[in-house]
Amino acid sequence: MLAYRSPLGHLSSPWANQRPLVTPPPRRRTGRAVAGGSSSPLRVREARPVRCPLMTDFDEQGRPEPPLMGDETATLLGYLDFLRATLEWKCSGLDAAGLNTTAAASPLTLGGMLKHLAYVEDHWFSRRLHDREPHPPWNTVDWNADPDWDWHSAADDTPGELLALWRDAVARSRDLLAEALATGGLDQPARRAWPDGRSPSLRWILVHMIEEYGRHAGHADLIRESVDGLTGE
Repeated sequence: MLAYRSPLGHLSSPWANQRPLVTPPPRRRTGRAVAGGSSSPLRVREARPVRCPLMTDFDEQGRPEPPLMGDETATLLGYLDFLRATLEWKCSGLDAAGLNTTAAASPLTLGGMLKHLAYVEDHWFSRRLHDREPHPPWNTVDWNADPDWDWHSAADDTPGELLALWRDAVARSRDLLAEALATGGLDQPARRAWPDGRSPSLRWILVHMIEEYGRHAGHADLIRESVDGLTGE
């Protein structure tokens, strides 16, 4: 199997007009007034808002920084969103050929990673945490016929389809997390137990998701560098 099934020149991008999961800080134009009522040429610089504990900082890639002084829930959610944004960054700007590129002896691809993590999001936050039926396309997959269908079938999807599938899964996960946290804390057990009767806590699920994304972010680093030389953590 390709992955542990615990349930998860630059090329033109078909994603360019889609709204990212994270939005960088606003930019503003500033200028210096001169005699005669005109101003010097305007230059663009980053706005620097006053810092407060409730504000989110963004790095140079537009990823939300985990809160420095957040509580346990805010810290876990912050790191999960940071790693989600890292995956999106590593997959951005690539066409189908780029998303289907492999590195070294591994068959992993960035496109397969997007589809796999879309599945993992649905599996843990919908299927396990809330005991709901799998969302399409997972509800019709014959996992016995191909345990790695998410990875393999990604080659048949367009870049736009893969990113939309993953983004939709992340948006649903956020809603499901908010729903769970509105009625309980991190100690609450998943409603759908494992075959042996045990149920992981919401805390366990969040830590597992951070581990899952962190592991694949490392894979994405190597694959993306092999595509076009892009590097960065």
